[in-house]
Amino acid sequence: QVQLVESGGGLVQAGGSLRLSCAASGRPFSPYAMGWFRQAPGKDREFVAGIGWPSNTIYADSVKGRFTISRDNAKNTVPLQMNSLKPEDTAVYYCAAKKWNVVPTTPAHDYDYWGQGTQVTVSS
Repeated sequence: QVQLVESGGGLVQAGGSLRLSCAASGRPFSPYAMGWFRQAPGKDREFVAGIGWPSNTIYADSVKGRFTISRDNAKNTVPLQMNSLKPEDTAVYYCAAKKWNVVPTTPAHDYDYWGQGTQVTVSS
């Protein structure tokens, strides 16, 4: 059974940093594409960052230059380093994985597996 488990969320002041991690189990996730999404209250789930194989990355314009996605294939984890956090980054952050495709894309419906999410709150 495929499982994605996020960790690392919490409360941070504006300008601070957090490092999220997504641990995958049930099958190797390399070389398949993985992504991070977020959903704020009352808003749709939105793409944050994605990583393919071997390490091509894409980012939402709102996080470009502040967030960095990477992957540790040996540990089957996908960290998301978030710097210079803003109150508008407050959301539940979800990890997602594609079943077969190696190219990261932005639509949520392109991804086959999802974690339960981790809350990130940025205070002003």
